[in-house]
Amino acid sequence: MPKRARRSISLRAGVTCAAVALALTGAGVATAAGSSGVDKKAAALVPASLAKKGTVTIAADATYAPNEFIASNGHTVIGMDVDLGTALFAKLGLKVNFVNVTFDAIITGLAAGKYDIGMSSFTDTKAREKVVNFVDYFEAGTSFFEKSQGGPKVTNLASLCGLTVSVETGTTEQSDAQGQDAKCKAEHKKPVTVLAFPTQTNANLALSSGRAQVSMADSPVAAYQVKQSNGAFKLVGQTYGTAPYGIAVPKAYGKLDQAMLLALKDLISSGQYAAIMKKWGVEAGDDTHPVLNGATS
Repeated sequence: MPKRARRSISLRAGVTCAAVALALTGAGVATAAGSSGVDKKAAALVPASLAKKGTVTIAADATYAPNEFIASNGHTVIGMDVDLGTALFAKLGLKVNFVNVTFDAIITGLAAGKYDIGMSSFTDTKAREKVVNFVDYFEAGTSFFEKSQGGPKVTNLASLCGLTVSVETGTTEQSDAQGQDAKCKAEHKKPVTVLAFPTQTNANLALSSGRAQVSMADSPVAAYQVKQSNGAFKLVGQTYGTAPYGIAVPKAYGKLDQAMLLALKDLISSGQYAAIMKKWGVEAGDDTHPVLNGATS
């Protein structure tokens, strides 16, 4: 089941090499509570078992700045999704525990009961909706980026024929690149060599080292990585495939997704949602009319 795109080499000013290593191997936790009060109407819909526990365990692949990544202390998960998730569940009277998990293991972990929620820049797709419910909260497309010097001319997916592309495993980008490879072969053109890595950090390392000629990631992530690369990378081509991000909720949790939607709408009306997006520089993806299971494909 494809997802969205992810991470980069230079995560954020002040993030050390040790922090990047931990982003690949460790678990980070964020437990700060939101500043606004509990939405009693929404909180009443939280399953009793979760309300009793008091803390929601949220799985995130913390290699996808600025959406979710490891702080300079080497273990805390921070980012847009973390701030939004913390504020959202505070509205439901719950604390949060963000755990760093490889992206393609999140939905299976939800099914196994290892985590309560998946909040990791998931593209809401009809295929994923068969397994989990989604609370949609953001809009993002896919962007291409490459080295600033000597990169190939990339304009769209069709221009990838004959190139080597780095992507994160389990993402929409991997699915799209592999789909384009099949099209190139069917048209008797050179194939796309798709290098898939467990994290976007590794996908970006493949680009910077020359193993890959171009990389693909969700539009806010690609833009952030280019900005933080100190001129090493540049965006190329046209962003495509704008679709909603969704917070993944196990279907077994009954009306929890409805509770979360009410809480999210509360954050939007209060201005807290907009403040979080502005803090991380991702206002272009604001979705002020959230829905449940709003997949477009």
